[in-house]
Amino acid sequence: MTSAEIITIGTEILLGEIVDTNTRHIALTLRGLGVDLYRTVTIGDNVERIAGVIHDSMERANIVITTGGLGPTIDDPTREAVALAVGVKTEFREDLWQQVVETIARYGRQPSENQKRQAYVPQGAIGLRNPVGTAPCFIVETEKNAVISLPGVPAEMEHVLHESVIPYLQKRFGLDEIIKVRVLHCAGLGEGMIDEKIADLETLSNPTVGLAAHTGVVDVRITAKAKSEAEASAMIAEVEAQVRERLGTIVFGADEDKLEDVVLNLLTKRGLTLTAIESGLDGLLARKIPHSASLPNLTLDALTHALRAARADSKKDIALGVSVYMDERAAEMVLITPGGEKTHRITYGGPPRSLPRWSMNLALNWLRTTLEEMD
Repeated sequence: MTSAEIITIGTEILLGEIVDTNTRHIALTLRGLGVDLYRTVTIGDNVERIAGVIHDSMERANIVITTGGLGPTIDDPTREAVALAVGVKTEFREDLWQQVVETIARYGRQPSENQKRQAYVPQGAIGLRNPVGTAPCFIVETEKNAVISLPGVPAEMEHVLHESVIPYLQKRFGLDEIIKVRVLHCAGLGEGMIDEKIADLETLSNPTVGLAAHTGVVDVRITAKAKSEAEASAMIAEVEAQVRERLGTIVFGADEDKLEDVVLNLLTKRGLTLTAIESGLDGLLARKIPHSASLPNLTLDALTHALRAARADSKKDIALGVSVYMDERAAEMVLITPGGEKTHRITYGGPPRSLPRWSMNLALNWLRTTLEEMD
């Protein structure tokens, strides 16, 4: 079973100055190859600390992929850190230097002296061409491991990963399996109650089933490893059918489906139109639902009155209103349909800043279940 760990290098990531998107891209790529990802790490620009993390990862995993720290400046430490981790020195490689020279020449410039740093790699490393940037990449092999160092610039990293690294990994580790994931999105039950209904499925070894709770939404993740996508899909389908049978309408979508899109599609399917009013949600609902408004400080009576007026003025079939009361950790909801009016009050025990999003998702799910009952 081939395993991997990802190390993102850069103090700017560690301090939150930039967002790391490389880890997600690499993780998804490894998943598609059937590689088990054990962990990911972000570490600042310090040679000794990076070397220690790489060494630890090599003890656990076959594949160690680093991103970042391959630039020409003194604070680009990856080359030295990898060399230290595997117990070798760095060496200047003329072939890599020519790559740097050729890339810079395309911009009509001559390389500066400090850019020669980019042509140094750990002794014995396999050089990887980076045709879309100035930082050559490399692979250091041991009997057990492949330590692969890629640029931090996402476009460069992705190009080298797909053009050079994937073929190398497939050949080196004989990768002939894939990992496929199906995510079912649920609303209307909490994580604990969903767990009670599918607990036995969560003990399966392949496919595996896991839960992830979000604000007002719970995901059921089904992951299968197989020799082919068709085989993995069949394995997932069998378990998915059991999950859907047990959870019923609690499951509102899968994979890229979003709750608001499901609601809007249901409205379109039934030939119905919607207007909405929110209060205290910071525009969360208004940004997702067309023909909606955000108003301040609405009591339940004021919200109901405003909704009636908005529905009449806009000639919409349905009106949905949500008003959040942060001091009370509560929200009032109003739903007006051709069949009448109904209200619903909810109280919240989680962090206060999550109350608006939680209230919005519960309101959208309330509308969703109402629409489904119209069949």
